Amino acid sequence: MAITDIKAFAHLTTSDIEALGQELDSVRRTVELSLGDRDAKYIRGTIRTQRMLEAAGRITLFAGKRRTAWLTGTALLALAKIIENMELGHNISHGQWDWMNDPEIHSTTWEWDMTGTSGQWKRAHNYSHHTYTNVLGKDEDLGFGILRMTRDEQWRPLHLLQPLANLVLAATFEWGIAFHDLSAEKDQLGVNSWQVLSEPNKAFARKAGRQLAKDFVIFPALTGPAWKQTLKANATANLIRNLWTYAVIFCGHFPDGAEKFTEEHYANETRGEWYLRQMLGSANFTAGRAMAFMSGNLCYQIEHHLFPDIPSSRYPEISVRVRELCDKYDLPYTTGSMGKQYLLAFRTIHKLALPDRYLRRTADDAPETSSERKFTDLLHWPGVPGTDAVVDPDTGVRRGLRSAMAEAKVALREKARQEKQALREAKQSLQEKARLEQQSLRETTLAFQEKARVEQQAFRDATQAWQDKAREEQQVLRRRALRERALWRVRRRQRARRVGDA
Repeated sequence: MAITDIKAFAHLTTSDIEALGQELDSVRRTVELSLGDRDAKYIRGTIRTQRMLEAAGRITLFAGKRRTAWLTGTALLALAKIIENMELGHNISHGQWDWMNDPEIHSTTWEWDMTGTSGQWKRAHNYSHHTYTNVLGKDEDLGFGILRMTRDEQWRPLHLLQPLANLVLAATFEWGIAFHDLSAEKDQLGVNSWQVLSEPNKAFARKAGRQLAKDFVIFPALTGPAWKQTLKANATANLIRNLWTYAVIFCGHFPDGAEKFTEEHYANETRGEWYLRQMLGSANFTAGRAMAFMSGNLCYQIEHHLFPDIPSSRYPEISVRVRELCDKYDLPYTTGSMGKQYLLAFRTIHKLALPDRYLRRTADDAPETSSERKFTDLLHWPGVPGTDAVVDPDTGVRRGLRSAMAEAKVALREKARQEKQALREAKQSLQEKARLEQQSLRETTLAFQEKARVEQQAFRDATQAWQDKAREEQQVLRRRALRERALWRVRRRQRARRVGDA
């Protein structure tokens, strides 16, 4: 099961969570009050940089028949598309720059350079995902409808194709997101799939048509003789942008430590618990300034989920405060290298493609899905979550989720060690039993062989005795026959003599 009681899971009391929420509200107010010219210069500079990169790439592709020019133009174009998608389109559509009241940089007017419409994405993502983050049955971004990312979702034979579906999703990520958002909007509006000419379908068709025409007709045509190279460059740049966006999103949502929650928990969730769910349901990855910029600062996914409408350029400084709060309340701050975070998500994708009977861990203590039941029978805490503070009576130091997880890890490792020891002992017992049985079998075999040898010897002796007796009888018969023949000859001579005398 996913988390049903976030207080018990986080080892925090109701007052702790309320205090945490108030401190995060304070962080929000502090940042909002400090927004000003520095932030405005940042976003306008980012827009200029992105447009210059795209223009440079488009101009370079006029000489696209030359390999160097094609590689340079494609790289510049891919870079521009990534920046537009991650740092501009995504963040502007979140309303991060609405405070400027600039109609060009406003969530209601910005249309990003992707297949899907910004409007459909905002309705599906800003509302559904950021309100119901990782709530099973509510958050449609949890696996994007095609991937099984938690054992709480029942396995189906179709999930065996999950590794292949993951590759297709990565390569066509903009289309996957577009269709996902289109489906989500139709569900929200109650539009049936057979209504081909519904307003959501028409809006999607118009946007997708413009994107396809721009990338694969208009810009290739403008480069004249190099149109084939330009078409190939546009397709390659889109692929690179898709793969990068996919990797960033998966590193922030699906590595170990990004927890899942049940609707039961969400039903009575407070503001403080909402903050806590965002912290526990997201993951960061470490990045320098350049990589952070290229990821739209979504390497700070925890901070983004806490404050989705705060300018992303402020996430690095917010992360310092969030880390301090995690230390204060002994909460985990899930982060790691981008490679590590993606490999954890990649492992989950392939592992959960299999039926649960092939998996070793349970749905309560699996690396990709934990719950408060994870700690049952493993740990004994001095306080009771929800009533008293969970504080070590010896040191006075708070023992929250981070300590609980560390101790649970040790406890699980010890449990695994004991199970392995029990298995080794059982194996040794079975081996000893097998050895004794083999020894008994060898002794029985030897006894049987000895009995067979004795019986064979007795049979040979009996056979020899029968043969000797038969030979003696033959000799007696032969001597009797010789005597009778000799007697017959004597009688014959006597008859012949009597006949001669007569």
